[in-house]
Amino acid sequence: MIETDICIIGAGPVGLFAVFEAGLLNLRCHLIDALPQTGGQLSEVYPQKPIYDIPGYPSIRAADLITELEKQIAPFHPTFTLGERVETLEKRGEADFLITTSEGTTVAAKAVVIAGGLGCFEPRKPELPDIEAYERHGLDYMVRDPEKYRGKRVVIAGGGDSALDWAVYLADIAGELSLIHRREDFRGAPDTGNKVLALAEQGKIRLFLSSTLSGVGGEGSLQYVDISGLEGSPTRLETDALVVLFGLSPKLGPIETWGLNIDKRAIEVDTRDYSTNIPGVYAIGDINTYPGKLKLILCGFHEAALMAHSAYAYMNGGKKVTLKYTTVTGISGF
Repeated sequence: MIETDICIIGAGPVGLFAVFEAGLLNLRCHLIDALPQTGGQLSEVYPQKPIYDIPGYPSIRAADLITELEKQIAPFHPTFTLGERVETLEKRGEADFLITTSEGTTVAAKAVVIAGGLGCFEPRKPELPDIEAYERHGLDYMVRDPEKYRGKRVVIAGGGDSALDWAVYLADIAGELSLIHRREDFRGAPDTGNKVLALAEQGKIRLFLSSTLSGVGGEGSLQYVDISGLEGSPTRLETDALVVLFGLSPKLGPIETWGLNIDKRAIEVDTRDYSTNIPGVYAIGDINTYPGKLKLILCGFHEAALMAHSAYAYMNGGKKVTLKYTTVTGISGF
């Protein structure tokens, strides 16, 4: 059995930063994640995607952000259980929890922090016949390595943040890039949408708006996509790769059975400290909900800081730590 002060469920950016905030209070952390590596969505879904809303970084690749967070928490020596999903959460006393994973690993903790993003994810797929036949044969639902598309004919389907970000990123990598979106206006950030429109004017992106995928085909691997919604008969685009970015469908999984207050697949929390209805259990990052919630990494960082001080008080009979600047105390000044 693993014993720790705080068990953090989810090793994405917010879960990792929670280790730093807890470490400043001399609290030990053990992290559990169903993925085989740290980083959550940033590592699994879009490691090469640039992120623009991290303070101090005008732009940073998702994978690089995880690397920097790992460096930041290294002095606090967190431990990890990766590639295992948390199945059960049992409260055995006032400040005593037992967490069990899908592989039978058990963790005893004084407090639990759920930082599981939006839960487990599955890509939203086009409702087209035989679509599965082209998965991993020219059809992708995420961009793992942009170099895979260098010099190739690439079609991106989608109009949200991920589709727009990758359209901008791949405009200088793909030999020919097309973007298909079912509406006239984009769902993503306006600034990124404007960049896509500017690249279209420059001839670097072919835009097909008010259009949808109506078919895919090829011998053994993807060779073309059909687009409907345009004037006249469906348009066929010859392509080497299709990247469908319709978003991901989140599933909470076993968390739904733990007795937490849940609203629309998110855990309700008290914004004073991001505690749940179960004393000693907290939820931070995209997995929680409260009035005015913004699903941003930087908001999760803020939540982690308030959570750590509340967890310290919870584990120490209400005793609070006098807040000092880390520039004065350093990482071991508490």
